[in-house]
Amino acid sequence: MNKHAIGAFEIENWEEETYDERDGVKLSRTRLTKTFHGDIEGESVAELLMAYGSEEGSAAYVGFERITGSVNGQTGSFVLHHNATGFRGERSGAWSVAPDSATGELRGMRGEASISVGPDGGHTFTLDYDLE
Repeated sequence: MNKHAIGAFEIENWEEETYDERDGVKLSRTRLTKTFHGDIEGESVAELLMAYGSEEGSAAYVGFERITGSVNGQTGSFVLHHNATGFRGERSGAWSVAPDSATGELRGMRGEASISVGPDGGHTFTLDYDLE
C-alpha cells in the first residue's frame, strides 16, 4: 500500500439492541454513526453484530461501515469490513476495504485500516491504501 491517511473520529450515535442474552453472554446488533477529521473527512454509518463474553473485557464483533467524504482530498465513499476481538482487556482487529465498494474519486481503492484508542479515550484511524 503506497498511500497513507490518518485522522480522528468521534462516535456520534450508538444504538444497540440485544437479541439474545443468557449465562452471562450477550449478543447484539449495533448501528452507529461517526464523524471523521484529518486526512479523512466525512461521516459513516456502521452495522455491527456483537458478542460480549462472560468475562469483563471479552467481546467480539463483525460488521460493515460506509465512510462517505474525502481521503487526502479525493471524494467518494468506501465500505470497511470490520472483524475485531477483545480478550480480557487486550484488543485486536482487522479492518479492510471491501472489494469494489469505493465510489467517486476513490473508485478502485484497496486497503487496510487500523484503529487505536488513546489514554483519553480518543480514537485515531489510520488507512493504508492504493487506488487503481
